[in-house]
Amino acid sequence: MEKTTKILVDEHKNILKVVDVIEHECDLVESGKKLDKDFFIKAIYFIRNYADKFHHAKEEDILFKELLKDSVQERLHCNPIEQMLHEHEKGRNFVKLTETGVKKGNSKKVIEDARNYINLIRDHIYKEDNILYPMSDEALDKKTQKDILDRFSKADKLKDKDKKKCLLIVNEFKKR
Repeated sequence: MEKTTKILVDEHKNILKVVDVIEHECDLVESGKKLDKDFFIKAIYFIRNYADKFHHAKEEDILFKELLKDSVQERLHCNPIEQMLHEHEKGRNFVKLTETGVKKGNSKKVIEDARNYINLIRDHIYKEDNILYPMSDEALDKKTQKDILDRFSKADKLKDKDKKKCLLIVNEFKKR
């Protein structure tokens, strides 16, 4: 049986690919390239629809809720969920600030807030992949894992159209 966390780790790989391209675009703008508003609008769309509504929704609405149950809590050596939720909110704020910079055509603001998001999300993903998810794999029994997989599958189907559009963005960005 596939582990629920493998699905989330694979989604992280797509997020990190886009983050790498955003960072490269920030480097180019800092080197004098004109701000490519369309690029950043697409990147923001990806973050909001794939990273947040698709990926973070599975974490927040499904996995984290399971990990917060008393029966699971006693099997965890610590509880990083509150910190993970805080970082999700911080990330959403950086994306909102980046979008404001794009709308105003303020390159400096876009770069600053996009880089803040990049640094946060890389660190956040590292913590989830290397601390939270291994803890989760240990704490959740097979029945709960299967239930989570089923709920992930249902969540994926609800967001399938947006997911496909976002994966096209990932492929487009890989060519940049």
